Amino acid sequence: QVQLVESGGGLVQPGGSLRLSCAASGFTFSAYAMSWYRQAPGKERELVATITSAGGSTKYADSVKGRFTISRANAKNTVYLQMNSLKPEDTAVYYCNAYKFTLANEYSYWGQGTQVTVSS
Repeated sequence: QVQLVESGGGLVQPGGSLRLSCAASGFTFSAYAMSWYRQAPGKERELVATITSAGGSTKYADSVKGRFTISRANAKNTVYLQMNSLKPEDTAVYYCNAYKFTLANEYSYWGQGTQVTVSS
């Protein structure tokens, strides 16, 4: 049974930091690219950051470059999102995604999300 369980969300003041974690099980974690998405009220889900299966390459949305860092620990089946210098506009539900494609198939799994609220 595939599971992605996010944790680490909460309420933080502007300028503060949070570290999100996503624990994976039920699939070969090291074979999947991992991403963090977020969705704010009334807005579409947007890609925040992606890391390749071996962790050798990362990509970020322009809005979070220089403030957020995605990393992974394949031995622990976990992906992280370190969020620094948080802004009110970072407020959203953050989702973890696992993705892999082959010639024959495409696989995409989602977590249930964790709320991040940036407010004074």
